[in-house]
Amino acid sequence: MSGRFDNLVKVPPDPVAKLLSRANVLLKTPLEAPPTASAAMVLDELEQKSALVDLLRVWGVLLPARERVWWSCLAARDYIGPRSPNDPPSLATSEAWVLDPSEENRDAARVTIDHAYVDDDTVNCALAVLYHDGTLGPGDLRQYPAPAGAAETAAFAMNMVALGQLSDKFEEHGRLLVDRALDIAKGGRGVIAVNDA
Repeated sequence: MSGRFDNLVKVPPDPVAKLLSRANVLLKTPLEAPPTASAAMVLDELEQKSALVDLLRVWGVLLPARERVWWSCLAARDYIGPRSPNDPPSLATSEAWVLDPSEENRDAARVTIDHAYVDDDTVNCALAVLYHDGTLGPGDLRQYPAPAGAAETAAFAMNMVALGQLSDKFEEHGRLLVDRALDIAKGGRGVIAVNDA
């Protein structure tokens, strides 16, 4: 192993196979790592196999709720640009939830999903907020389970949208998305200069 994926302080210690199963996620890349493999082992193998999509898929499962939403918001910012008064409401409310994960901010993110334009992919950020705790939402919706892996899939989807939006630099941007998740998993903020990626 390269050691690149060691010290993932934000990642649960459970075997990756268990976390993937809980989130109802199947990888396309066949793994040689045993079912008991740690996150570091699985991530290292996927990187060695240049399995970018599966790497992003696994990061969507490994990161805790707030970190996962933040990762998706950063991906949206990659093509939306810096904060402005014209930000899509789903992105703005999701960023607000990361800073203050209150039920009020969760509900605000939920409302933006209902009112978003059909081509507003930043609803994926709001979906990651809405389902972050494995329930359907705030208030009475908390008593109902969300679909397995809904928040994880939404964060992954937002990163894939960003990758598609910046497809002219696919490899470079893919590395940035992975490096950003790695930085967040090690306790950082995921703010990586493009030259550092």
